[in-house]
Amino acid sequence: MDSVSSLEILVRAPEGFSLWRGPPFNNGQPAVKLAKVSCTNAKFSEDGSRLMVIKSDSTVSIYDCSSSKEIRSITVPNMGAATMSPCGTYIQTFQKSSTPQEKNVILWKTESGVPVYQHFQKNMTKTTWPSVRFSSDEAIACRMATNEIHFFDARDFSKGIIYRARIPGIAAVELSKAPGSHVAAYVPESKGIPASIQIFACGENSMSQPVARRSFFRCSTVQLSWNCGSTGLLVLVQADVDKTNQSYYGESKLNYLTTNGMHEGLVPLSKEGPVHDVQWSYSGSEFAVVYGFMPAKATVFDKKCNPLVELGTGPYNTIRWNPKGKCFGNLPGDMAFWDYKEKKQLGTTRAECSVTSEWSPDGRYFMTATTAPRLQIDNGIKIFLHNGSLYFKMMFDKLYQADWKPESPDRFGEIAELAKSIDTLKVEKTKQQGQEPKSSSAPNKAFSANPSTQKPAAYRPPHAKAAAAIQAESIRRKLYRVSPPAQKVKREMSKNAARNKKKREKQREKKAAANDGK
Repeated sequence: MDSVSSLEILVRAPEGFSLWRGPPFNNGQPAVKLAKVSCTNAKFSEDGSRLMVIKSDSTVSIYDCSSSKEIRSITVPNMGAATMSPCGTYIQTFQKSSTPQEKNVILWKTESGVPVYQHFQKNMTKTTWPSVRFSSDEAIACRMATNEIHFFDARDFSKGIIYRARIPGIAAVELSKAPGSHVAAYVPESKGIPASIQIFACGENSMSQPVARRSFFRCSTVQLSWNCGSTGLLVLVQADVDKTNQSYYGESKLNYLTTNGMHEGLVPLSKEGPVHDVQWSYSGSEFAVVYGFMPAKATVFDKKCNPLVELGTGPYNTIRWNPKGKCFGNLPGDMAFWDYKEKKQLGTTRAECSVTSEWSPDGRYFMTATTAPRLQIDNGIKIFLHNGSLYFKMMFDKLYQADWKPESPDRFGEIAELAKSIDTLKVEKTKQQGQEPKSSSAPNKAFSANPSTQKPAAYRPPHAKAAAAIQAESIRRKLYRVSPPAQKVKREMSKNAARNKKKREKQREKKAAANDGK
């Protein structure tokens, strides 16, 4: 384990990306490991060993994260997307293609910059990209083809397809990560036949029969999530239309399948409503679900799908597991930090308008970011301690991305002060009862430690405010051609009404005269 933290943060703004060292920060400010490099996108490999940077001129560059030096650059004309394998061994690119004869998906070897595999793919969607999927150790790779799954030796693509599985109508595939021992295949509903999820054991002689299967109707999309250890698969099934008319956003069901066939069914959720988020713990032995109509409910389940801990209800729609065993939920900025093993809440705070949120690999910090283009104002980064108190805050004119560099949680020690922080929070809570409102808890003290530096507005007398309001209203009407005030409209309407009234009276007189003549 590392005695000193080696955390790094990637920050991308309009002028490019940079790498920060820490936290912890010296003097409250991050040290810059790599100065700003112009790019349109940047992403770490899953193991954090390499960084892929996409330049604006369709150039993909790979940086070594230990030295922060560029080790490979590949130019790909008309590039639509690029991604990197988990260990950074391969770069996968997608190009716009006009003919099926043109192989537009290319797998490049990072070390040599040479293509090792190519094939044609008509279009790119969230379901079909990346086209070639890898296990976390890059021991096995696969890709979805028409009615088939093709498997490769990820260490030697020159062997070609080593075996395949035929699954008619397959629309999505998900290879288990660690280890790459199983693959899940999704077949959508067709001609009255229900949709299905099938799990196969990887191997040339193991693809004839699935080890687990689950069928269901009313399915528009699925989200497949394997646990660490490849023993369980969570399947979030979503339908665009809720036939019960309880939700405008459709309905969702959470299914759970195990590779040993012990469980194939729905996760027992105790509250009606949509599934907002579901996440496996880093160990793969538990998963947490946020579900139900607001206020949503949060529950932790074990691998046998038994409820372990109820985390209560609140305005939550996101769950994030701490690598050391804690989890968190938020919406639209309310955050609750829990030690689920002790079944205790560590603290609460707020991070308004957060677009992204994630724990640091050592479990000590939690970073939220407000980024463009989702939100164009109040862009910035906030870093909280594991108990919810604010540690660092920096605002940007415009921010596109803020990511932790991935590291194995095993490289870092346990949070020694965690037990002490639980007891401290317990004592503080007892002292505050009947003295202060809940909003004065420890997390909010971090905000009061940095009071606002805005100057009070200058005094303006009431007549000046009224004059300014009249002038602003006049300008607004000229700019946007706003209708005149309501009183004027009322007078014009009165003249029209009077004119129409006279017409009606004359018509009545004519009818009365005609009747008298008869």
